[in-house]
Amino acid sequence: MREVRLANYRCFREPQTARLAPLTFLVGENSTGKTSFLALIKALWDIAYRNRIPNFKEEPYDLGSFDEIAHYRGGRGGRADEFRAGFVLSSESGGDAGHNFDATFARKDSAPFPVRRRYSNLSGDIWIECCSPMDGEDTIRVSVAGREWESSASNIRIAFSPDDEALLPLKVLWSIFARSRKTKLPWNFRQKIDSVLFGGSFSMSELYASAPVRSKPHRTYDPIRVARDAEGDYVPMYLAKEHFRNKAAWNGLKRELEAFGNEAGLFNEISVKPLGKEGGPFQIQIRRFGHGAKGPLRNLIDVGYGVSQVLPVITEILREDAPPTMLLQQPEVHLHPSAQAALGTLLCRVAGPSRQFVIETHSDHLLDRVRTDVRDGELKLKPADVSILYFERNGIDVLIHSLKLDEQGNILDAPNGYRSFFMEETTRSIWKKGTGPRAA
Repeated sequence: MREVRLANYRCFREPQTARLAPLTFLVGENSTGKTSFLALIKALWDIAYRNRIPNFKEEPYDLGSFDEIAHYRGGRGGRADEFRAGFVLSSESGGDAGHNFDATFARKDSAPFPVRRRYSNLSGDIWIECCSPMDGEDTIRVSVAGREWESSASNIRIAFSPDDEALLPLKVLWSIFARSRKTKLPWNFRQKIDSVLFGGSFSMSELYASAPVRSKPHRTYDPIRVARDAEGDYVPMYLAKEHFRNKAAWNGLKRELEAFGNEAGLFNEISVKPLGKEGGPFQIQIRRFGHGAKGPLRNLIDVGYGVSQVLPVITEILREDAPPTMLLQQPEVHLHPSAQAALGTLLCRVAGPSRQFVIETHSDHLLDRVRTDVRDGELKLKPADVSILYFERNGIDVLIHSLKLDEQGNILDAPNGYRSFFMEETTRSIWKKGTGPRAA
């Protein structure tokens, strides 16, 4: 995604556009809509690529009912009857390849329901739109170069396997044109539409959203089904599975985890200790080195809480089949500032055209490390690959400022309110109240 649009959603009244990059940080005071912004990205992804009605109460986000999500304007303005959101997705091939997706939500019972969905190419001359009235049948409309077609959903029968759900909009488009008697279709029409509308590749990948607080460590784990979850409960089981069944993958992941642990000062070695045969209970153990000697292996529950809180995050980032899009809430929780900075370097190392991170954070140490890494130019990340979204209160509304970095890592065009608290605290630490430049 390279931008997100929204209006009348939660604390965001006016239509706004936020710029996304391979590495995007959401910063601002508490209760300024950062988590709501992440939840909206997940909801749009669910509609556009998973072909499902989004659940705004699904973990790791719980935004409540429609009346708690549609913007409240105050006084006689009341609550908005609908809210809108959308995004621009760029193809990995770059350039003008990619498409837009937009959705309009209204109340159905007590929940938000997407009554209108539209895909279009970036120039807007090709689009497909599905309108879902509260009462009545869905209508699908298609437009190509000014020519429009319309059909009720019941007239379109498309057979697709669960693996092909992401191709549903393209299949609908193809079906409508194939049924039109007025249109003579070239043999490669589908490939042409795929290329123009979806940049030649519409195989959408998984999106992962993490919770702000990860699972508590346990002294002993019992193997269960390994499936991703927002709190990272699955991570010890995933590590054990790799350790027992895929030695090559485990050794690679182990090296990556230990490299980060060493740089962050958290641990130098991580291991899985079986308490019996494969499939039986096991422990996760951590070792620290000191003064040229190896320390003892210690149970995960017996080391600092920061290790168990960051382990699910870095495992998800570093595993071989890591999801290309990750929404992270405060990955720095319980980490020392030096470890927060190391996490910033890790993100700079892995973010890129095929890996995107949108991160809610309150860590200046993480942000400052990203800025200096970009400035030093030792990693592949460029200034344009970083976006800082500053969420600023404006009465009962919130404004999103899309900030960029320059080649020196400086933040460009920051509003006056950005980091004002830190500047005031710094001034206060230098000058006693009633003295100094302000008093003068």
